[in-house]
Amino acid sequence: MSEPVFQDPSGLSYEQARDELVQVVTRLEQGGTTLEDSLQLWERGEALAARCEEWLLGARQRLEAARQGTSSQTTGEATD
Repeated sequence: MSEPVFQDPSGLSYEQARDELVQVVTRLEQGGTTLEDSLQLWERGEALAARCEEWLLGARQRLEAARQGTSSQTTGEATD
């Protein structure tokens, strides 16, 4: 049996990684795959989950930066 070819997760958007992760979890939950296929799916799921976490961390950092920028503007702090 040939190994499936997966796209590098680092090139996926959050939505793409999330959607593929849902598919991986569904396949694992359904069962009926060989141990080797299950292990490959598990590894792919781990990589996709890590990619989603990267996106969420980046979004959290951007939100925090925006809040800090808004906070300094509303408190009248000089920005120059």
